Formats: sequence, structure tokens, C-alpha cells
Amino acid sequence: QAQLVESGGGLVQAGGSLRLSCAASITTSSTYAMGWFRQAPGKERDFVASISTLGGSTYYADSVKGRFTISRDNAKNTVALQMNSLKPEDTAVYYCAAGRTTVTIRAGQADYWGQGTQVTVSS
Repeated sequence: QAQLVESGGGLVQAGGSLRLSCAASITTSSTYAMGWFRQAPGKERDFVASISTLGGSTYYADSVKGRFTISRDNAKNTVALQMNSLKPEDTAVYYCAAGRTTVTIRAGQADYWGQGTQVTVSS
């Protein structure tokens, strides 16, 4: 059974930074594209960022471009999301996802999802 476990969430002031990490126990996880989504209270889950299997291609939602960076370490089966210049509107539960391609992930069609980690940005 595949498992994705997020960590690194917390409370931060506006303008601050957080680094989320996702540990994947998927066999041959390096064959999966990975991504991050977020869901704010009362809203749908939205795409944040994705990265291809070898890390050569990354994609970001317009709302986070220039502030967030996704990366992966296939040797450690981990994916990270570095979040800088955080804004109150970034407050949400952040989910890690694994899928066949970055296209399917951006469409929300991931094969595996983590349980989520809360990020709260105070103004």
C-alpha cells in the first residue's frame, strides 16, 4: 500500500517562510510525478505545484509563482515545497500527491494522496 506523509506545516507570520516535506513509501517512487495541492476552508482543493519524475520539469499555479519552489530527492523518496513570502491567503491544508505525469497531477488525477498538513499564515 502506497503512503505519502507530509510534514513541516505550522503557523508563520506574513512574509515568512516554511518548508513542507513529503515522504513517499511508494515502490519505485521515482517513476511517479509528484505534486502539491492545497485546500482552504470552504474551498475546493487547488493545484499548487508539480514536478516530473526526474525533476527536470516543474509547474506552478500563478498564485505561487516566484514564491514557492518544488523539488525532489529520488534517493530519499522525498518531495519538498519551499514556501517564501507567505501571505494570509496561502493558509490551507497542503496535500502531497503522486501521479503518472505532471499533466494528470495538474488535472487533480493523482494516484496517491497524503493526509495533509496545516499551514496558517497570520497577518
